[in-house]
Amino acid sequence: MNLEQASRAAGAYLDADIPAFLWGAPGVGKSDAVAALARARGLPLIDLRATLLDPVDLRGLPHVDANGAAAWAPPAFLPRADRDGAEGILFLDELNAAPPSTQAACFQLILNRRLGEYALPAGWRILAAGNRQSDRAAAQRMPSALANRFAHVDVDPDPETWAAWANGAGIEPVVVAFIRFRPSLLHAMPATDARAFPTPRAWASVSRLVYQPADLRLPLIAGLVGDGAAAEFEGFVRVFLSLPSLRDILADPAGARVPTDPATLYAVSTAIARKADRANFGAVLTYAGRLPKEFEILTAVDATRRDKTLCETPAYVGWISRNAEVLS
Repeated sequence: MNLEQASRAAGAYLDADIPAFLWGAPGVGKSDAVAALARARGLPLIDLRATLLDPVDLRGLPHVDANGAAAWAPPAFLPRADRDGAEGILFLDELNAAPPSTQAACFQLILNRRLGEYALPAGWRILAAGNRQSDRAAAQRMPSALANRFAHVDVDPDPETWAAWANGAGIEPVVVAFIRFRPSLLHAMPATDARAFPTPRAWASVSRLVYQPADLRLPLIAGLVGDGAAAEFEGFVRVFLSLPSLRDILADPAGARVPTDPATLYAVSTAIARKADRANFGAVLTYAGRLPKEFEILTAVDATRRDKTLCETPAYVGWISRNAEVLS
């Protein structure tokens, strides 16, 4: 599943009170998806990193209660209704990277919603995430008894899903355009033990370095996505920086130069879509109408996904009526 589909699946499992485990390669966005799901539902999220825990941490500390009997004081990081709210999400991140003994300590919590005397509040739900053993990310084999306590969701990187997220998250347009031009570089784990390689998480970090001095930009970005991907991106950045001025395009959308090569078309369509607002959307669509049809549609879709109020403008109403057959 792509990340958007995986988020919907996780939401359905939450509604059914079925613990779910999101599987995927490093940097694909599993943890961010769970956090976004909690925000969208207005739920508190307790993010518990299983790799930082020993089995005894989950049980808590023994003490003598008022009756002189031994009891266990549950750890403060587990949710309590009086402190954390009646509903929420307990997220066990990197669960299968924890030692088998720590994973085993989670059995009762996941299946029976208890740990000794501790009981998970009735409105709280459990999600977990981790990397696959094939990802070479220190993942342990998950015991079959624990695996059987979860529903399992495989998360695959998807350029269009990532681009939709990136446009809403303020990722630089040149990064979004590059991933559309070279979608295979969204996530490319090398066969060797390379330290830097392309992932959705790494490209989000690249966005913060795009406008570094040219002599520094390439090595900085190589430190995030590796030498090969960084070299390709550097070439694309130079194309992007040589684009006609967006101000000139919007001032004369019927006469501004229209590029012909694919790299520049991805760059200009992504850039003008990011600049679109209610005042200039007519000019944006006029220029987009001079691009090849797929880039015209890409521009309109990107702009309206980022700002849904653009769908209410006369320019968009006219455009959608002219393109109803293409979009149906």
